[in-house]
Amino acid sequence: MKNRRVYLDNASTTPVDKDVLKVMSLYFSRIYGNPSSLHLEGRLSKKAVSEARKEIATVLGCETQEVIFTSGGTEANNLAILGIAHANSFCHCERERSNPDLKMDCHVAIAPRNDGKEKKCGCKRGHIITSKIEHKSVLDACKKLEKEGFDVTYLSVDKSGLISVEEVKKNLRSDTILVSIMYANNEIGSIQPIKEIAKIIKESKVCRPVFHTDACQAVGALAIDVVELGVEALTFNASKIYGPKGIGCLYIKDGVKIEPTFVGGAQERGLRAGTENLAGIVGLGKAVTLAEKKRARESKRLTILRNYFLAKMLKKIEGVSVNGGTDERLPNNINISIKGVEGESLLLMLDNNGVACSTGSACSSVDLEPSYVLLAIGMSLELAHSSVRFTLGRHTTKKDLDYVVKVLAESVKMIRRMSIKS
Repeated sequence: MKNRRVYLDNASTTPVDKDVLKVMSLYFSRIYGNPSSLHLEGRLSKKAVSEARKEIATVLGCETQEVIFTSGGTEANNLAILGIAHANSFCHCERERSNPDLKMDCHVAIAPRNDGKEKKCGCKRGHIITSKIEHKSVLDACKKLEKEGFDVTYLSVDKSGLISVEEVKKNLRSDTILVSIMYANNEIGSIQPIKEIAKIIKESKVCRPVFHTDACQAVGALAIDVVELGVEALTFNASKIYGPKGIGCLYIKDGVKIEPTFVGGAQERGLRAGTENLAGIVGLGKAVTLAEKKRARESKRLTILRNYFLAKMLKKIEGVSVNGGTDERLPNNINISIKGVEGESLLLMLDNNGVACSTGSACSSVDLEPSYVLLAIGMSLELAHSSVRFTLGRHTTKKDLDYVVKVLAESVKMIRRMSIKS
């Protein structure tokens, strides 16, 4: 048992599926041309990219040209937030100065300051609505926009990690240009009422913002038909669905104004410059097709395993509390706090005993600050510091979970014993 490894950090990343790896292998050495090239090798590569785009569009229920490939979920979220905000900004001073022939609706004189530097205009740029528990790639993009003069409203969540649809409605303004609410949270697995939020936005008489959702954790667990969801922009990546790392995509509805964040080439309708990650794109197409095919059966299996695992933990270990709700939650997500046990210490002890898990978002795992998501749902600093996240996957078995509960119980006893001695 000493060499046994149980991987329960699938919300962070997943192993590449053997069928995904198989289709990708062809595009490393046999079909390798630049898709922008006109020769045979280039045409074969372009065909592969087109086929992968079609696979993804089929799952999303959108048109092929509405799928834009990126380097992953983080870049896709940045393109959505920054690209949509800049393209729909109320302020056009920058563009007007670069092209005086444009007839813009704001005319603010930009005079030099006393120190010789240019003075920024005082135009309002637009209003954005998001939540306090979004992924860092959304929150940091919004903070960047705030520095540029955009106004951002960060909605609170309840103890289950859910947003109030009425709060969205209440915060819509005449200058709201973008609403970005994640479909499912990466730390506590809470599933947001995306359809209801979309309905509120569409029915609004105040404004008509673009509605974006980060669906990186949702693909393979929840339905992602963009028409049914009612979103104009949606992001996801391959590494969460047994595909390769370093590839993701943004669905952007035709007609939505958006500007690129990467420039230097005409790839991806001019929205994402750079030679396409050919093997990665093929892998993403295969991974999302497989994820959708397995979704219903796998979600049911994982829900049963999750409930079994949680019930056994609660029975064997005292002082365990579940973080977030139990109803509107991803089937593979368990986030707990254990009273009197520091999360980082527990994670290291579990790892030493063959169990891989997380104390929160992998993107901030080097940060010893408590999870902002857990604080947002009203947890105390002490309990937030004692949190551990287990996320199950396709390879998780009941035997694996029995072993984890055993190791977890032993580790908790040891840590508590050491705490008493010290």
